[in-house]
Amino acid sequence: MRYLFVSLAILVLDQWTKWLVLKNMHFAESIPVIDGFFYITSHRNRGAAFGILQNQQWLFIIITLFVIGFILYYLWKGKEEHLLMPVALSLVLGGAVGNLIDRVRFQEVVDFIHFQFGSYTFPLFNIADSAIVIGVILLMIFILKTPPSDEKNVTEARDS
Repeated sequence: MRYLFVSLAILVLDQWTKWLVLKNMHFAESIPVIDGFFYITSHRNRGAAFGILQNQQWLFIIITLFVIGFILYYLWKGKEEHLLMPVALSLVLGGAVGNLIDRVRFQEVVDFIHFQFGSYTFPLFNIADSAIVIGVILLMIFILKTPPSDEKNVTEARDS
């Protein structure tokens, strides 16, 4: 549970940046940061990643609550033998709560980070989305790099 400060930091940064966008920009307004590449663009998403499953707010809320519950339980009960796992889960938790707040308050998620690569526009996202993606990547690295536990190895050796 000691890694929850990571979740809190993500949550505060996410909600603060979304508040700035809502307070200072009109919907669809775009401010070039690096013209032709990076913009701050006020956008809303009623779906999931890349705009899929539009207008399924209750589904997203239920799934998010389940994920939050699982992560909190794991962080409370789980062993902290490796730094990577609780940090990764804390990133996912902070991002999930940030987007959940938007879904409950606005029935949509505030997105504003906008990259363009020539004629291709990458789907807009926010700090919460970034934290979730980074957390999931770290979880995959943890799973791929962590050797099986000794107990599993002993069981496999005994069964051979």
